Amino acid sequence: MSGTESGGGDAERALELARALDAAADWLGGADPASGWGGARLPREYHVGDFALPSASPGEAGESGIDLEADRAAVSACELCRLGATRRRAAYGEGSPRPLVLVVGEGPGAEEDAQGRPFVGPAGKLLDRMLQAVNLSRDTNCYIANIVKCRPPNNRDPAGDEKEACLPWLERQIEALRPLVILALGRVAAATLLGTEEGIGRLRGRWFERRGIPLIATYHPSALLRDEAMKRPAWEDLKTLRYRLDDLLAVPGDGGAARGTDGAPGVN
Repeated sequence: MSGTESGGGDAERALELARALDAAADWLGGADPASGWGGARLPREYHVGDFALPSASPGEAGESGIDLEADRAAVSACELCRLGATRRRAAYGEGSPRPLVLVVGEGPGAEEDAQGRPFVGPAGKLLDRMLQAVNLSRDTNCYIANIVKCRPPNNRDPAGDEKEACLPWLERQIEALRPLVILALGRVAAATLLGTEEGIGRLRGRWFERRGIPLIATYHPSALLRDEAMKRPAWEDLKTLRYRLDDLLAVPGDGGAARGTDGAPGVN
């Protein structure tokens, strides 16, 4: 799930978040190979904000004719499945309206349910650091969403009928956003998007397609918070994602310099 279950009040959740972020800072540890995160350096230095696609108004229906802000309002009142009766706030999604990467998780956790935003708990804070390590950010060039928009009670896996009821909203997000790449986080997101029963250990790090868009899966950040052994393969997956983006954004004959669709070169 996007968040972690908390049995206490605000103080306990704040302490849990602080501990998780301390652990995340230790794990990410710059590019120190001994940290297990960063491993070998990427072939060039990246800066957050490189390779952003041309901007569009978040409330404006683009070529697809889909108005994501109208969908957000509809999701906030949606009762197509039982999760609508137990949520506090739906976490529809957030990020760039023209993203390079659409990041898809499983569903909201406790913090997300409280704030109505995806990936804002400990796992979300780690996700932000993971993305930043490969020049990605929900603020500039990513959009963050989930398979289901409302929190399943006690952070259980979403049931089949719940996923079926909510997937049309995600399909509309994919159609409207038209990302270059989809990043699926964890078993539920990857298996649902790919229509398979295979586990994340077999799916991660491999390229697939969803509606003609390249898709790669990796471990969910919450799994990294539980098991340090997953951090190195997760880093390899993110590097694979970054390299694919570079290929998609490169203009033939320019020596490999990556460009946005507006033709502006990336910044070294």
